[in-house]
Amino acid sequence: MAKLTTEELIEQFKELSLIELSEFVKAFEETFEVSAAAPVAVAAAAPAAEAAAEVEEKDSFDVVLAAVGDKKIQVIKEVRALTSLGLGEAKALVDEAPKVVLEGAKKEDAEKAKEQLEAAGATVELK
Repeated sequence: MAKLTTEELIEQFKELSLIELSEFVKAFEETFEVSAAAPVAVAAAAPAAEAAAEVEEKDSFDVVLAAVGDKKIQVIKEVRALTSLGLGEAKALVDEAPKVVLEGAKKEDAEKAKEQLEAAGATVELK
């Protein structure tokens, strides 16, 4: 197998869906026994910085689909519109609720997504 350059790897990752990329990250973490999450020990070591961070307003939100409701098809359509997922991927995401639909979205985008999903009959949380 030919060795891929960083640029070639990034181009391959761009072709993956969010679900496929998430599965890759999990497999990578398990294979190499590492974590892509930021270390928690740093925040514990700096309580003053943590207190200052709590004062600042949160500027990125995760939109979590808590429950689908009785209009599943409408919710799937909204998830597709918000994420660029295919029909099968959007259906899988909706079937696995509670599930994150958008990660790190701006406040305005997160609120708009919440409104759209709730209009389709879903229960949504912003975290």
